[in-house]
This record gives sequence, C-alpha cells and structure tokens, in this order.
Amino acid sequence: MIILEEALVRLTSSLIQMESTTPERINYAVEFCASWLQRHGVPVRLWENQGLKMITATIGQANAGSTLVLNGHLDVVPGHTENFIPRVEAGRLHGRGSYDMLGAVAAMMALIADLVQQPPKGRIILQLVPDEEKGGELGSAYLVEQGSIGDFVICGEPTNLDIAVQAKGVLQVKVEFSGISAHGSRPWLGKNAIVAAMQKYNQLATLDFMKESSRFFPAPSFNLAKIEGGAALNQVPDRCSLYLDIRYLPTQNPGDILESIRQAVPDAHVEMLRHGSPVTTDACNPYVQTLQQSTAHIFGRETVLFGQDGSADTRFFAQYGIPAVEFGPIGANHHGPDEYVEIESLVLYQKILRSFIKQLEGKVNRDEIEK
Repeated sequence: MIILEEALVRLTSSLIQMESTTPERINYAVEFCASWLQRHGVPVRLWENQGLKMITATIGQANAGSTLVLNGHLDVVPGHTENFIPRVEAGRLHGRGSYDMLGAVAAMMALIADLVQQPPKGRIILQLVPDEEKGGELGSAYLVEQGSIGDFVICGEPTNLDIAVQAKGVLQVKVEFSGISAHGSRPWLGKNAIVAAMQKYNQLATLDFMKESSRFFPAPSFNLAKIEGGAALNQVPDRCSLYLDIRYLPTQNPGDILESIRQAVPDAHVEMLRHGSPVTTDACNPYVQTLQQSTAHIFGRETVLFGQDGSADTRFFAQYGIPAVEFGPIGANHHGPDEYVEIESLVLYQKILRSFIKQLEGKVNRDEIEK
C-alpha cells in the first residue's frame, strides 16, 4: 500500500512539474506520458491536431466485452511558479493540477500499466488530451471525431468520488449596444452606450429562463464575464458590449434562451460566441449503477449522483449518445492557489476503477448490440 501511494505521488508530482499551460509544455507532458506507458509495456498511439499532441493507449480484447474509455486532460490553468512545486503535507499532495486532474491521470496510467500484464475481457482505451481547460475541441472532440469511442466514458474530473451524470450546457453570448458619440463635457448631446447596457443588464440577468430548475440543478447560472466600451475619457461612448457566460439546464433549449435575450434588447446586436451541449447520462444506466456499486464497496459509503455546473469533455461523447460521467478523487481548490488531492483517495480511485473494470468483463459491447 505504501509503495503504491509513493508511486502515485511520484508520477503525479512529475506531471505537476511539467507546468503544462502552453502548447509546448503540454506536448512535453504528452510525450512524457507516452514514454512512461511504453516503458511499462503499454502500446501507445500518438495523435496531433493543430500543433497539439495527445495519446491513446488501448489494452484488452476488442470483441470480448464492453469498451471503457478513461479520459484525462494534461493541461492545467496558469499559476505562479510556486504552484508547480509539488509538496506533501498531512496526507495531501499540493500543486497546480493535482486535483484537476493530474492525480486521476496518474491513477489511470498506473492502472493501465498494471492491467496490461493480464488484460481484461473487454477493451480499455486511455485517452490523455491537451486542451480541456480551453474547451476541448482540439483534444477530446478530435479523438471522438476520429472514432476513439466506447460503450462508457469516465472523465477523471474532480468529484470527490461522487459521480456527475449531468452537466449544464454552455452558452456564451455577446450583446452589443449602440449609442451616439459626443464631447464628454456635453453628454446630453450624445447617447451613452455603456449606460444603456448597464440599464438593461439586470433585465437580462432575471429573464424567465433564469427562474427554472431541474433534478440536479436549482437554477442556471448567468455571469457577466467582460465589458467592452468607450474609447476616450472625454467622449461619450457609442459602443458597449456585454459578454455573458450562461450555463443552462439540460432541460432548456439554448435557441429559446437566445431568443429571449433578443426580445429583451431588440435594439442591441446579440451574437452567440460559443455553445457547448449539456450532458444527460441516465442515472439508471447500468454502467453508472455498476460504478456506484464498485465505489460504495471500495469507499465504504453511498455514492452521490449529481450535476456539474461547469462543463467537461464528457459532452463530446454525449453528443454521440455515449453515456459519460465525471468521476475523480478527493481534493479541493482546483484552479486556486492551494490546490491539493488526498493521496489516499488516489489509491481508492485506482481500486474502484479496477473493481469497475472487473464487473464489466463479459458484458456485450456496442458493436455486438448493433449486430
């Protein structure tokens, strides 16, 4: 047990030190992981998309059972230099990315390296991707488009050993207000676009769609992320743009939300900048239930199913009707200055995944169902 913990801490610490916040550093981390897996006898395929590298590692038997995808991202959000110096204190491994989600990646890698010695009945695909923090379109989305899919997907995002079966959709919108410029000393001669935007903001933030709820979410979220307007201090601004980050419920229609915004500000120009689909994995899905059972058995407590307010790479699989969940170890403060993962939970996480894979042996895979 101690040796296992030390190995996971060592591997996670190495990944933290990669400081994978730029394309160059991310690619270096991908190459490190590829080399590590190959040294442990795991066959690896290297992919590249628009200058970003990623790997898949496949073990097991293709037609003997289910295909499980273990998905992890190697990129992390930027931080100060000290954030990338790993340290162990009171059973916790501190460092940028330890919780989101390099600890889970290390546990997945170690598990694959162990299972390759006695491959399971079924197939396991490990995906290590480069750009989840910036949207995932160049990494996981690309792999899905290339056919790297399975019957069930686990993204090792931070969940404290609970299981996220749903995630809100993402709708990022630019609302541009027009005005009339004038000299700043005579504002009555112009029309201030910034004032007009501020007067409308509260109305936008309290539209009817914001009052809705669903099983896992009490409400959508509405964030005024950025404001642009004004050119000079002595001029009435004739343009102001509000940038909105809306996380909508899986039960809501993004087109309806956009239309409600347009109706609320008919004189403004409303532009959708980005859309990400929600995730709605069925809580009664047999893979979800098996993961619940494995977690409860190993962890010794009931596992909670919940919905994530943020989005993850699960959505790219969900778009193809593939059940996908977020499931990762215990920790805190991801994206913050004192991020950490509990070391014992990394061991538990690896054991849970092993138990889950054992339970999957012999289950019919997607290809057999379609036949």
